[in-house]
Amino acid sequence: MPHTHLTVSPDELIGWYDRSRRDLPWREPGVTAWQILVSECMLQQTPVARVLPIWTDWVRRWPTPSATAAASAADVLRAWGKLGYPRRAKRLHECATVIARDHDDVVPADVDTLLTLPGIGSYTARAIACFAYRRPVPVVDTNVRRVLARAVHGLADAGAPSAVRDHAAVSALMPDDERAPTFSAALMELGAIVCTARAPRCGLCPVTRCAWREAGSPPAEGPARRVQTYAGTDRQARGRLLDVLRGNDSPVTRAQLDVAWLTDPPQRDRALESLLADGLVTRTADGRYALAGEG
Repeated sequence: MPHTHLTVSPDELIGWYDRSRRDLPWREPGVTAWQILVSECMLQQTPVARVLPIWTDWVRRWPTPSATAAASAADVLRAWGKLGYPRRAKRLHECATVIARDHDDVVPADVDTLLTLPGIGSYTARAIACFAYRRPVPVVDTNVRRVLARAVHGLADAGAPSAVRDHAAVSALMPDDERAPTFSAALMELGAIVCTARAPRCGLCPVTRCAWREAGSPPAEGPARRVQTYAGTDRQARGRLLDVLRGNDSPVTRAQLDVAWLTDPPQRDRALESLLADGLVTRTADGRYALAGEG
């Protein structure tokens, strides 16, 4: 049976973080809460390497919520590029509009107010409160849940998420002082670069007592998780259609869209209808297609 109820030393973890954390631009001094919010929205389900150039260009071009809100929806979708899940870009634009209009162009600092903003869910609200305003709130993502499962409970995999349980578990580990926000960031960083899902680098781990290692690193129970594919999916078809629209400054014909996805015409039609339903694409009066705001 795996060990349970071990803990993670704040001194060990924060000391490691100070030495080993990645040099990411949204962690630099002077980065605003809005720019941190943008990074958190971009990083959802997207690797850091893909986000870095897009985030850098974005905050240089639109450093504030009001600057982002003043851009057209089409400009925002073009700037989002190939980060994927373009509805995030649309929601980020809507979020900027609300912050500029209702919050004097300042990102709110408390979780409850953040949760009222378009596109801001439980994780993102807590990440902004913690990383931008250094509020001592638990921040839980997949990486944190994996570290907790292994280091504290001796399990290879965290299982199904539970916001109440997961937040309580992180809160129980956090130091009751000004180091709490750094501890949250360090816990997440540990899961991202050391306690990884497929090939954990246990030799580099700063946690002296890990319940999973002490239990002999048992494998995950149950069937292996299915790896999410992209090739041939509706997401890929949507991306190809958006590529055509991003590459044109004026509306395009249906024929121009059709050639972007010839392998499965019904799938292409379904992808186009979903883009229209999501408000990412509009149909012009003469029957052509354009990015939102350009029709």
